[in-house]
Amino acid sequence: MALLPPLVDAETLAQHLGDPALRIVDATVHLRREVPGGPYRVESGRAGYEAGHLPGAAFADLAGDLADPASPYPFTLPDAARFEAAASALGIGPGTHVVAYAQEAPMWATRLWWLLGYFGFDDVSVLDGGLEAWRAKGREMVTTPSAYPPAVFQAHPRPERLVRRSDVEAVVAGGGATLVNALTRQAFSGIGPFAYSRPGRIPGSVSLPSAELLDDAGRFRAGPELLQRADAAGADGSQPIIAYCGGGISATVDLFALRLIGRDGRLYDGSLTEWSADPSLPLETD
Repeated sequence: MALLPPLVDAETLAQHLGDPALRIVDATVHLRREVPGGPYRVESGRAGYEAGHLPGAAFADLAGDLADPASPYPFTLPDAARFEAAASALGIGPGTHVVAYAQEAPMWATRLWWLLGYFGFDDVSVLDGGLEAWRAKGREMVTTPSAYPPAVFQAHPRPERLVRRSDVEAVVAGGGATLVNALTRQAFSGIGPFAYSRPGRIPGSVSLPSAELLDDAGRFRAGPELLQRADAAGADGSQPIIAYCGGGISATVDLFALRLIGRDGRLYDGSLTEWSADPSLPLETD
């Protein structure tokens, strides 16, 4: 039985601090824009972590240690050996339970949740509301960097949780799955500034913005409301679900929310960063 539920609140987590199995991990990355609407610059969240984090929390480098350094795109899924080394260094292994959180947007925590699940590790929770929810409860913050004893993480990849560009091309050509776009409705429509090679969405997609699955405090909406929003968007589970976004990050918020209501989906890891870079691939705009 898992130590904690998939979505854990600050009060419940506080009751488990000090449990030897617990591995709390700050997974924050910042996406900075030099020019409004321009391309993103990836910035580590380590400075924010060092300024204040949950007691005992380690820091996970999603843009570095937990990504493929040979990929032309940031955050690309690493190979099993690289992930094993990074997860082991974080102290993640048999008998441990990970609680992932982020300083701001929960997509970094859900990205770590997805990565661990892809490589066969299911004892993972996401802190609902992230660092802000912890602060709001007046809980202790520390500034001294923390680390857990190294572990031995053994990767067991689940390729059925991932789709490649060729899989998405097949869906565009012949159907067979629901393509779920997790970006804002404006980005879905191709309106306004965009951060990728071309604006728009993959043809046939439905819109389920990740931000709309959260309340004003950045917490996940209750199950019945998540269910209603997913059904209204067309992600009702009648077909296999493929989620995508800009770079495979915010789409994991959708996948996590769908898991909370008992639905599974796959991630198009390359997302629009990869798709829009090839002018031969179609995009739709309103």
